[in-house]
Amino acid sequence: MYQAFIFLLAAVVSVPIAKRLGLGSVLGYLLAGTIIGPYALGLVGHNVEGIMHFAEFGVVMMLFLVGLELRPALLWQMRLPILGLGGLQVVLTTVLFSAIGLLLGFAWQTSLAVGLILALSSTAIVLQSMNEKGLMNTEAGQNAFAVLLFQDIAVIPMLALLPLLAMTPSSDVASSIGLSGWQHGLVVLCAISAIIIGGRLLLRPLFRIIASTKLREIFTATALLLVIGIALLMDLVGLSAALGTFIAGVVLADNEYRHELEAEIEPFKGLLLGLFFISVGASINFDLLMQEPLVILGLVLALILVKFTVLIALAKLFKLQTSQQWTFTFALAQGGEFCFVLFSFTSQHHILPEHVTAPLVVVVALSMAFTPLLMIINERWVQPMFVSQQDNDQLPDTIDDGVTQVIIAGFGRFGQIVDRSLTLNGFSTTVLEHNAAQIEYLRKFGHKVFYGDASRQELLHAAGADTAKLLVVAIDDHEKALEIVRICKVHYPHLKLFARASGRIQAHEFHKAGVDVFVRETFHSALNLSEQVMTSLGLHAYDAHRAIRNFRKLDERHVRDIIKLEGDTKDYVSMSQKNRKELEEVLKSDINDIEELEDMQWGEK
Repeated sequence: MYQAFIFLLAAVVSVPIAKRLGLGSVLGYLLAGTIIGPYALGLVGHNVEGIMHFAEFGVVMMLFLVGLELRPALLWQMRLPILGLGGLQVVLTTVLFSAIGLLLGFAWQTSLAVGLILALSSTAIVLQSMNEKGLMNTEAGQNAFAVLLFQDIAVIPMLALLPLLAMTPSSDVASSIGLSGWQHGLVVLCAISAIIIGGRLLLRPLFRIIASTKLREIFTATALLLVIGIALLMDLVGLSAALGTFIAGVVLADNEYRHELEAEIEPFKGLLLGLFFISVGASINFDLLMQEPLVILGLVLALILVKFTVLIALAKLFKLQTSQQWTFTFALAQGGEFCFVLFSFTSQHHILPEHVTAPLVVVVALSMAFTPLLMIINERWVQPMFVSQQDNDQLPDTIDDGVTQVIIAGFGRFGQIVDRSLTLNGFSTTVLEHNAAQIEYLRKFGHKVFYGDASRQELLHAAGADTAKLLVVAIDDHEKALEIVRICKVHYPHLKLFARASGRIQAHEFHKAGVDVFVRETFHSALNLSEQVMTSLGLHAYDAHRAIRNFRKLDERHVRDIIKLEGDTKDYVSMSQKNRKELEEVLKSDINDIEELEDMQWGEK
């Protein structure tokens, strides 16, 4: 109970601070583990290895959830990045590390074993960091996911290959349970077949029976029972529990209860994964680090540089976008959680001696701890430099679109709807978009989009800002949008400015900058849904429409009225409360003055 309290306290204190400082939750967990670990404050004792074994269950759950997302059709669709990019990364990294080991005088068996293990990266840290930064749907995120997926699958043949590299005979799992090598292989095959066949034939009716009880806690218990049962089965036959649950997840990816399983396991996964990160931080042996700091830090640097070299070469070979190449490379340049599992496996089976595995465990842990810092370096310094270079590399398109009525800056989902609505009703538009990949994709569908940064005065001039009637700012970068507005106010004061605002604060800033019309991007869709909800609950369609129309009119007026009080907190709060009370009174009233006013002004411009 005491250790559980210390772990939870460390997480609750450190993670919010790390997030506030822009370091991310993973680095917060790692720092917390370092501080409370046996080599710093010593609050959690010296049994870090036991804690690590328990915490690895978070990785087990994470890989089960990853497997649930991988439908066979998706796996086939991703076969090139998984087998090509992932396979080459593991092979090339293994070869380089093996060569370094041979140059340092180690036996080829030791060099190859270390090379195989260090070829792996951290699925837990990379996915967590990329999800937090919203990078999973980018080209770098998808290719990093493919590489990690291949690495996770590659652990299976590694576990089979590593015992063959043992320098001295040892009693392995097969002999410990009274089986020869081929019999053990047959048992492993039967266990994996049982997971696949059972997942296909038995689990669907089981979930149907459990779901019919309508007791959520029983479904939660069933989900945990499934994960723990598969983990125990894999441990019994000498395989990684995480890989077994990953296979089970893939098998269940087409199951209609997949989303319910995800919902039930996600909270446990998040908590245990945090515990895993803390235990990684606590496992960093500072005694060994202080004894040989130059050797350990040199090995960490070598690990990162070797992986960096392989990854950037593969990113260029597979022709990732240049900016994405760096994100992909920075994300994967570390050791992984399976390294701890494999180093423990090699020690137990006398494949690698203790004097080799002990410092390498510290090296891997430090490389994982440095990963969030590498991501921050990429995000804050590398990417801005590179975006600037990319702007110089690709010149803006030449715009020969004739006289245009409307210029649209930004062609994401918001800008596309605006453009389609205008062009289908006979209005001429010129669309500017700064994302080259987005433009190439949209042009395949026949959209007429020009590349260029709308915050450049010369590009606005080329787009016809001198003769256009209005400009729609539809980009989601608020600072860039404000820059466009300021340029237009100076150089094209005749343009009527319409802008997309993400919320009230952004709307206030647009108003102050001189935007004529701003629309909060989720406001009207939320009102539309509210109207449908009220109708579904039995309110007459006309009454629901009238209520929503009055709400919209009053709220938009209140947003504008309150702008002038934004700097005065007391008056701002007072006005907000007054507006809320007025809104409640109007919506409850049978006399709808606002609606009548709207009806009278319907035809006015």
